[in-house]
Amino acid sequence: MSLPSSSIPAAASLPTLDLSRYYGSSEGRAGFVAELRHVLHAHGFFYLTGHGVDPKLIEDVVSTAKRFFALPLEEKLAIEMVKSPHFRGYNRAGQERTRGEQDWREQLDINTEGEAAEIGPDTPPWKRLQGPNQWPAGLPELRPLLLAYQAEVTRIGIDILKAIAVALGQPEDVFAEIYEPQPSQLLKIIRYPGREVAETDQGVGAHKDGGFVTVLLQDTTPGLRVRTEEGEWIGAPPVPGTFVINTGELLELATNGFVRADVHDVVAPPAGVERFSVAFFLGSRPDATIPVIALPDELKRAERGISVDPLNPIFREVGINQLKSRLRSHPDVAEVHHADLVRTILAG
Repeated sequence: MSLPSSSIPAAASLPTLDLSRYYGSSEGRAGFVAELRHVLHAHGFFYLTGHGVDPKLIEDVVSTAKRFFALPLEEKLAIEMVKSPHFRGYNRAGQERTRGEQDWREQLDINTEGEAAEIGPDTPPWKRLQGPNQWPAGLPELRPLLLAYQAEVTRIGIDILKAIAVALGQPEDVFAEIYEPQPSQLLKIIRYPGREVAETDQGVGAHKDGGFVTVLLQDTTPGLRVRTEEGEWIGAPPVPGTFVINTGELLELATNGFVRADVHDVVAPPAGVERFSVAFFLGSRPDATIPVIALPDELKRAERGISVDPLNPIFREVGINQLKSRLRSHPDVAEVHHADLVRTILAG
């Protein structure tokens, strides 16, 4: 097992890994795992090929997402997120916030389909996130399409998580105990309007993702940037046939900082240009607590510890992290449905 070196300079562009090698020959698998180990430590971001998702499904998701955003505003507002205590539904540009600042993108958020939990005085507060999604009445094909896509990117995320486990010198199923039988499956279809309607160039502000891995589908317009450990910003433009994968804070917590959860943002497109993307965030079960994995000695020596943001502390209790993130990102929903939690979880 080769030891990554944190002194290796960041590449001018993100690396590309072919997932099919992990399921190919033993030599190909070993090479993939070695490359992944380096990426986990040095970059946290990479392009993924060989993922096996039907190109027709990808094409249909992007084209139907564009049709959703082209619906009349009143149809989109019929499923506005503020109507859902579970933080599901449509957001107008400027309604979501990162570190308190408005993100200039409109989006539709869905998560695992389910029934709302009965909430009592002793119910864990994160159970308020569980419930049904909101779907547009005028675009009935969107629901089965996005749920089919959600299932596919869940498969990819779990495949990558298994490969990450092997790259860390662990059994392939080491993370299964904190995501089975049902991981968190947050999916967003996103439109970034041109800057003529945005008050800033912040498409989405600088942040780390909070889950295990993110599977990002980009259309054709660039805007995603990744900040390296040295503070350099690297562009991650769309590459046809690929997803952009990045590791989240759960893996940074589980590995005491061996795995990077890189800061990234999106710059709003120029005037007259739209940017579309579909982001999927694979997370743990909300009732799980993130353990610290005992890495092999050669990897343990490369641990960097957990990076701490005083404005956004991270906890090992997954449900509290998920709830805190939603309360911060969507203050309108929080105030309407969860004012008591704003006073306790965010104030505390």
